[in-house]
Amino acid sequence: MKTFQGKRTIDGLVVTVDGKPLSEHYEVKRFTKFGFEWTYEGESPQQLALAILFDYLGDKQRAIAFSEPFMRAVVANFDNDWTLSGAEIDAFLRTSAAA
Repeated sequence: MKTFQGKRTIDGLVVTVDGKPLSEHYEVKRFTKFGFEWTYEGESPQQLALAILFDYLGDKQRAIAFSEPFMRAVVANFDNDWTLSGAEIDAFLRTSAAA
């Protein structure tokens, strides 16, 4: 199961999946040209939500469809440094699909 991590460093933001850099996945959809961000609701946090979901699901349409609710429920609530497991993503998707 995949593990996503984000950290704020002196050199900027670092986001990884299983220890490797996570792509912004602009080829799927571009919400911003400024890269990733978290701890609030907006375009850069939604880009992070999309990238996490696309990397995890491998499904463009589902990643786009869930990117805004995932950003609002999960990404906007991250601390400065965070870890997100595949099980937590599955739990979000289960509760969102049921809504």
